[in-house]
Amino acid sequence: QLNLFMFDVYKVLTVNEWKNALNSGYIETFLDKEDGYVHLSTSKQLALTLNLYFEQEDSLILLQINKEKLDTPLVYEAADGNRAGEFPHLYDKLSTEVVSKKWVITRSGFRIPDEILHQIEKGT
Repeated sequence: QLNLFMFDVYKVLTVNEWKNALNSGYIETFLDKEDGYVHLSTSKQLALTLNLYFEQEDSLILLQINKEKLDTPLVYEAADGNRAGEFPHLYDKLSTEVVSKKWVITRSGFRIPDEILHQIEKGT
């Protein structure tokens, strides 16, 4: 049986950041460089992440990350500010090779793919 928990980590990128990642083989944003780690979200954190940090974008790339393929384990840490819960952070480079799925999401409320919404509802 497939362990869905190993796939419940996501990275949101602009289209240009994804193009850069495809060229370099590594996923990195300005905020990641500035903070010294890769910011990731779980399915439960995605909607608010999109709302808070990507309100100016018309379309984005949403990547599902396979945690089992990471060389360095994720560190779950409390976020600064008004966010609740602990967020997955990667203190290493994030290779494009650990992406298990990719979606292009658009401004239509940044509609989260149905399969992720089901994960949220099931609490997995």
